Amino acid sequence: MMILWIILGVIGALILCVLVIAAFVKKDYAVERSIVVKSTNKDTFNFIRLIGNQDRFNKWSNLDPHMIKETVGTDGTVGFVSKWESNHKQVGHGEQEIKRVVEGERIESELRFIKPFSGIAQAYLTTQPTSENETLVTWGFTSTMKYPMNILLVIMNMEKMLGNDFEFGLNNLKKLVENES
Repeated sequence: MMILWIILGVIGALILCVLVIAAFVKKDYAVERSIVVKSTNKDTFNFIRLIGNQDRFNKWSNLDPHMIKETVGTDGTVGFVSKWESNHKQVGHGEQEIKRVVEGERIESELRFIKPFSGIAQAYLTTQPTSENETLVTWGFTSTMKYPMNILLVIMNMEKMLGNDFEFGLNNLKKLVENES
């Protein structure tokens, strides 16, 4: 019986230690990647502003060909919502809503994740002409992990994990836009 109490005490102390550490770990994280696309700023922006086109280049939409999609509103405009539901563990269930469009420059959206974990993130895609026929596209994402789940930020390199997925998506975007221009 004494051994059981010792084991429970050690487990309790470990849990308490994790909770104390989590109180001091950052909760916010951000990821951003860029690529130059050989296309005009206008054509590039008109491509990325549509969530339907984003689905063509982002990694997550390509992981599950059987994903259930539903949309509400007019794609490329503020208030448009794209919902997804997938049994694939990296895709899950959630929705993306366009929150702001700065014509020819920036599209901002809110991602609301429902499964496998709930959370909210802010995402953006920007375009900036680097020449008459080249455009710098930047894809960014910011989010927060609530206490005590923020302890995962100590062991998970979100910059690398999501950054690799953004690079994959941006390379797909580059191919699509350059082939369609």
